[in-house]
Amino acid sequence: MKKTAISFTVLSLLAHADLSIPQIEKMVAEIHEKREGVRLETLEQTKEPFVRVESGKDSEVVFTIPEKKEDSKLTLHAIVNGKAYINDQWVEIEEQIMGYTLKYIGKRGAVLRNGNNIKKLFMSKSENSFIQIEERK
Repeated sequence: MKKTAISFTVLSLLAHADLSIPQIEKMVAEIHEKREGVRLETLEQTKEPFVRVESGKDSEVVFTIPEKKEDSKLTLHAIVNGKAYINDQWVEIEEQIMGYTLKYIGKRGAVLRNGNNIKKLFMSKSENSFIQIEERK
C-alpha cells in the first residue's frame, strides 16, 4: 500500500512539473513586454534622499554620547497582607515608588510598571534570613 501511494505521488508530481516549449516561450514573451513604471513627473517631485557635502569647506563633526540612565535599584524584601516591602517602604497596589506603579503582588514577587517599562521583583532566598515562612498543606 505504501509503495503504491509513493509511486502515485511521484508520478503525479512528474506529470504536473512538465512544461512544454510553447509554455516557456510564452512566459519569456510576457517578461519582455514593456511594463509601466513611475512617471517622470512623479520622480521630479520627490525629495532627494541624499545629502550633499561641500568638499571645499572645513566642517567640524560633533559626536554626542548619550548619557546612560542609571536604572533605579528596586529590591523586594517582604510581602504581607497584600502589601510589598520595597526599598524600606510598604507599598500597596496602584501606589508609586521611584516612578514605578505597583500593579500586582503575588506570593513570591511583585510587578511594577512605568509606562512601557515593566519590572518584576522577586524575594531573594537569603540563607541569613532568620524568619522562616512555611506554607500550610
